[in-house]
Amino acid sequence: MFKAKTVAVKDKFSVEMGRRMGRSLTETLGDRPRAAWLFSSPGKGLQELLAGVAETVGTDVLIGCTTHGEISSTGFSGGSAVLGGIVTDRIDFHIASVNGLGLDSEAAGRNLAQQLPDSVRYVQIFSDGLTGNGCAILRGMMSWMGEQIPICGGAAADGDKFQRTWQFCGPELLSDSVVAIGFSGDFKVGTGVQSGWSPIGIARRVTRSSGHVLYELDGQPALEVYKRFFGKHVENLPMVGIEYPLGLMDGSCLLDDPDYNMVLRASVSVSRENGSISFAGEIPEDSMVRLTCGDAKCTLEAAEKAVRLAMLDLGNCDPAIVFFFSCMARRIVLGRRTAEEVEVVRQEAGAGVPLLGFYSYGEFCRTRRGGPSLLHNETATVSILGFQ
Repeated sequence: MFKAKTVAVKDKFSVEMGRRMGRSLTETLGDRPRAAWLFSSPGKGLQELLAGVAETVGTDVLIGCTTHGEISSTGFSGGSAVLGGIVTDRIDFHIASVNGLGLDSEAAGRNLAQQLPDSVRYVQIFSDGLTGNGCAILRGMMSWMGEQIPICGGAAADGDKFQRTWQFCGPELLSDSVVAIGFSGDFKVGTGVQSGWSPIGIARRVTRSSGHVLYELDGQPALEVYKRFFGKHVENLPMVGIEYPLGLMDGSCLLDDPDYNMVLRASVSVSRENGSISFAGEIPEDSMVRLTCGDAKCTLEAAEKAVRLAMLDLGNCDPAIVFFFSCMARRIVLGRRTAEEVEVVRQEAGAGVPLLGFYSYGEFCRTRRGGPSLLHNETATVSILGFQ
């Protein structure tokens, strides 16, 4: 038995609004959910909203975060709150959380994994998108769990403010944290990830970097290399880096798909003093990179392809729920067409299949079955649960 539903509300956040959402979800499901997800804009009254949901949703397994846009079975919405829930006797759910993410993200990831039982076969994580290192979180988790367990999810956002994000674990409102929900039981999961961005220009070697900060390409200051490529438009960094993200050409990032060969990194800040550029994910020293470009058309095509890859990975199972985590940069590129991306996913997976997710500051997903889970920027990531 499996049933999943979503509820989306756009109203002033309050305890009563949260209560209404919790009651509405339970009534729509016809039972108390075994697990629930709350994705919300970072509006005033967030603590009250969470408290109202936790009071009435009927489960302690409640998890989620703030976003740059919410996704539900009814489509895309902004400035809203989305609550999803699952009733099933085929999956057990387990939640975990770690605070102080910014102090040591790798240790936080390892701690998070240690809180989950060995029976877990699939994990979703929602991390602070401003204070944590998503690559290090995954390293910590996989050092304990191994690489075969797929880890998906997104980095929490706060709209376009880049000030503070929030994570939810039960009734707790957290920040500078990472939260997780583990899935155990009789199910299958299919994953797919695509960006739609294509490489341009020549490949260059990262000759000096530290974590997410890029100092040199081919022995030259990174900003100087960008100036030669962008000309006067380099003054628009880091925003121009959303349309032209950096692609990592490391072979470990390859999909079993010739059209996808890079993990992307979006620029987030620039140092005019030392000529460095900071990105929303690690840039490994000695790796090969290329600039990439894209547009609304290829962005929508990539979302469609991500769903097809996830369905192919799912095999002959019937899809039961689709989790869709897309990047805030894609929303910027799509603009008024953002709702089309969500509709593409919904139609490709099946209009009657429940859909849940959000626009994030970074996405977590494996690029191939059995391969390691990675932090992505500017991608559409799809996870589909199914049963034989």
